[in-house]
Amino acid sequence: MDLEIFWFCLIGVLWGGYFVLEGFDFGVGILLPVLPRDERERSTMLQTIGPVWDGNEVWLVVAGGATFAAFPIWYATMFSGFYLALLLVLVFLIVRVVSFEWREKSEDPRWLTTWRWANTVGSIGAPFVWGVALANLVHGVPLDSDGNYSGNILDLFDAYTVLAGLATVALFALHGATFLALRTTGDLCARAAALARRLSIPVAILLGGVLAWTVAVGVDRNDKDVFPPVLPAGLGVAALVLTVILVMRRRSGWAFVATAVATALWVATIFTTLYPRVLVSHPSFSNSLTISGAAAAHYALSVITVVAAIFVPVVLLYQGWTYHVFRARLGGEPPAGEPVEGLEPRAAGSATG
Repeated sequence: MDLEIFWFCLIGVLWGGYFVLEGFDFGVGILLPVLPRDERERSTMLQTIGPVWDGNEVWLVVAGGATFAAFPIWYATMFSGFYLALLLVLVFLIVRVVSFEWREKSEDPRWLTTWRWANTVGSIGAPFVWGVALANLVHGVPLDSDGNYSGNILDLFDAYTVLAGLATVALFALHGATFLALRTTGDLCARAAALARRLSIPVAILLGGVLAWTVAVGVDRNDKDVFPPVLPAGLGVAALVLTVILVMRRRSGWAFVATAVATALWVATIFTTLYPRVLVSHPSFSNSLTISGAAAAHYALSVITVVAAIFVPVVLLYQGWTYHVFRARLGGEPPAGEPVEGLEPRAAGSATG
């Protein structure tokens, strides 16, 4: 495998890691208006992601930096063409970050409600735009002969890309529900597991349809054969079916693993369908950006490969340690219904959820 393909795959892995890790804490924000019954439960939900949400965003920074270093032409075209959409994402992320910090500044109910909704709006808006943006890589955007974006922001939205954005939001909501079922106790845990059961079938149908549509778009817009894009798409559908089975059987830990796998396979389907291009041009397919045409010089790729080999394992070890330290469940009210099984047994006397 040459360095150009290696970095294309690595960027796909980084986006997959971002979606898996940031996906569940976006999901917690999405569920803030519907799952908790009082302010104590809302605080518990936010505490489950409090130690890790900002660390999860490191994956986005690294993915953007890797794209800039390894594929500067791709970075320039995408960040200029998607400028308004990416600016909107930045606004959503800033609003969300501020909501975490400012929520604790007052106990006034209106103040708390304002920042709760700010968190939810940011948690819905950012993944929706990310889903639209990633879908556009395959669906195609208008590029001129110099590889410059020649459209406007409305060209990024059509039935397929909007559905991809909605599917991403729905998937993150399910991912967040399985995460809360794994990380909380008592009645909050039981309701999170019940919500995951209600969401699982609609999300499986929605995302399964988008996965199939992505393969069809790749065949139509990117001159791809059905294989290999159908492989991650098919595995993604299988992961969604497994998620439905696991949440119905109240296996919250493994259900969280299944939603994480489905999320990663959604990103893998995009990148597999996209290869060997990094950005499809439509309607002028000949103007599409290819991996080889958008990549940096071989020497630059060699240097950043050495840097990545040194620092990526350090980041992974540190983040893994963080999750290990903050692995304890939060909550305390006894559950009203049947127990929900997690990945690990709980301490004696604690409620299962």
